[in-house]
Amino acid sequence: MRGHLIILASVGLALASAAAADEQPICADRPGKSTPACTVPKGHWQIETGFADWSLQKDGGERDTSLVIGETTIKYGLTDSSDLEVDVTPWQRATSRGPGFHESATGIGDVRLIYKQMLTRGDAALQVTAMPFVKIPTARRALGNGKLEGGLLVPIDYAIGKSPFSIELTPEVDWAADADGHGHHAAMVQVASLGWQATEKLNLSAEIWGQWDWDPSGTTRQASADGAVAYLLSNDVQLDTGANFGLNRVTPDVELYGGVSLRF
Repeated sequence: MRGHLIILASVGLALASAAAADEQPICADRPGKSTPACTVPKGHWQIETGFADWSLQKDGGERDTSLVIGETTIKYGLTDSSDLEVDVTPWQRATSRGPGFHESATGIGDVRLIYKQMLTRGDAALQVTAMPFVKIPTARRALGNGKLEGGLLVPIDYAIGKSPFSIELTPEVDWAADADGHGHHAAMVQVASLGWQATEKLNLSAEIWGQWDWDPSGTTRQASADGAVAYLLSNDVQLDTGANFGLNRVTPDVELYGGVSLRF
């Protein structure tokens, strides 16, 4: 009888632990360009979808716009510290107009396959994750480069003790296709973000983003200052919106977006 009681108690503790884990608020890559170190809990699915993402860039009389609808990342928790992800873009439109010309292209985007593995404990103040990915060229030539590419992100999170603030760093190195279509070269992205948990449901963040692309035809440097808002409708549902502002001529002047993340 005592053995049965011990078994029942163990099962009860396991169920209580699982329930406590499920009560943790959803942790999504949205919003912003930085990436948190967290992964999807084991056995759970998570869907992160952008309602719309619009950007505008003006330079020398030329006006370029981009509109992406429904970009979605589907995630599945493999273990308590790893997940698999697929990122798809079902519809996008790019337009370019200027004196004497007007061009546009519409279609699906490229697909990214991602693996995310935490390298530190989930309850540690400093969390580090390895996140390799491969880009599958499914977009038409007018919307993509038609080349297989890849890269590695290393999301780093630090919770500032006894405060509602946190810091996220997302260094990234990429294996990018050359502009002339022959060969590949190195590229790098750096993101630094400061998050403020204003209330239990509301999170505000500000970040600086930079990208360096060392194409053989010439190096390109982009930079932006970004802000975002995330709001929890429940522990499993998050709404978000944000705005990015270019800091140099080769970066879009403004980018506006909004979306939702669901866990089940």
